[in-house]
Amino acid sequence: MIYRSLNPATGELVKEYALHAPAEVEQAVATAHRLFLSSWSQGPIEPRLAVLSKLAELIDERAGVLAKAMSIEMGKPIAQARSELKLCATISRYYAENANDFLKPTPYASTAGEAWVEYHPIGCLLAIEPWNFPIYQLVRVIAPAIAVGNPVLFKHSEIVPHCAELFEAIAHDAGAPEGACTNLYISIDQVAELIGDDRIQGVALTGSERAGSAVAARASEKLKKATLELGGADVFVVLDDCDLAKAVKVGVGARLYNAGQMCTAAKRFVLHEKIADDFLDAFSKQLQSAKMGDPLDETTTLGPLSSKGALDRLSQQVDAAVAKGATLAFGGKPANRPGYFFEPAILTGIERDNPAFYEEFFGPVAQVYVVANDDEVVALANDSHFGLGGSIFSSDIERAKALASRIETGMVFINSATDSLPELPFGGIKRSGFGRELGDVGILEFVNRKLVVVSA
Repeated sequence: MIYRSLNPATGELVKEYALHAPAEVEQAVATAHRLFLSSWSQGPIEPRLAVLSKLAELIDERAGVLAKAMSIEMGKPIAQARSELKLCATISRYYAENANDFLKPTPYASTAGEAWVEYHPIGCLLAIEPWNFPIYQLVRVIAPAIAVGNPVLFKHSEIVPHCAELFEAIAHDAGAPEGACTNLYISIDQVAELIGDDRIQGVALTGSERAGSAVAARASEKLKKATLELGGADVFVVLDDCDLAKAVKVGVGARLYNAGQMCTAAKRFVLHEKIADDFLDAFSKQLQSAKMGDPLDETTTLGPLSSKGALDRLSQQVDAAVAKGATLAFGGKPANRPGYFFEPAILTGIERDNPAFYEEFFGPVAQVYVVANDDEVVALANDSHFGLGGSIFSSDIERAKALASRIETGMVFINSATDSLPELPFGGIKRSGFGRELGDVGILEFVNRKLVVVSA
């Protein structure tokens, strides 16, 4: 495994990073474990919350440097990079302000006597994170872990090593002690070894279905708690009574944001037959009008895919879908320019026997389906291996609520794109993973819920 910063907009290598040696990894784990045993983890929460407050301030202050690093390293348009960082600061500030309440003992009425549940750190965590949101993916695991008192060792994607080192530095500058937040450049074999280490008590992964399966298997083998946030094939449902202009505008953003490289991106557009033609006409025009270009250019709305491998995989998926009977309306191929850019595309006529029907397209490719009624919406939405998010657009909120309750997924947003906010639990079901991050639910994933009873 090679950790390297390579600009996907140009294909140029910026820097390569050496793997941490086994002795360095051992030292990092030992340091983190000592921290867990110290008063930093076991003592009052206030010093840890002060770190989170400072972390939020520093993310805001260094947003320019961090945003540029993301744009250069994985191709995120600079405006979207700044938006990600604003969310990161908000998450850190949210836990600084609310974690104390979330972690207060919970009383239980019981015939046994006075009873309550306390919340304690469980030990060192290993976070395995992807490249598509280089800072956000780290913050949403590490911020609640700091509040709880769980030290975190993190293995970031091998294509965003500079973002990883920048975040480790900013956490240290915020006052996090050595061992609280440690970046490791390690191989897959080393990840497996770490999961088996008794000092590691939990694993959080965001990534592919394949990676999730491997990590979950290893964690369960070692009886370790794990949370997984994996892929998605979210539906974007447009009903016949919706605000069509709004649905089109939001739908374009939900498919093209981050070049479509989001687990929660709108991927399957499910259109009521009465508005299908009008939606598709406007949607197609706006997709094709996206401005492809340098991610550091403020006017760019569509950046490159993250790597040559990502570009090749998406191209192969589109070609295979067409070979199996799908219709390609436009685009669907690498752009004729330097870098790993991909032309936005729409696929229609995808039947259940087409492998594309059940695949996740990680890029600016929209699948379009037309349905006659709400029951067909539900049937199509639920006919998926994934269950992460989804959107429903309708002016009849009660109708939309009823549909939301019937769709098998972890999150549903009515009249907006699937989003992430500090106060809202984030996660999915089926092959989209298990467990939740963010909100009051996410902070309790890696705690010891200790019951204490004073006998009556």
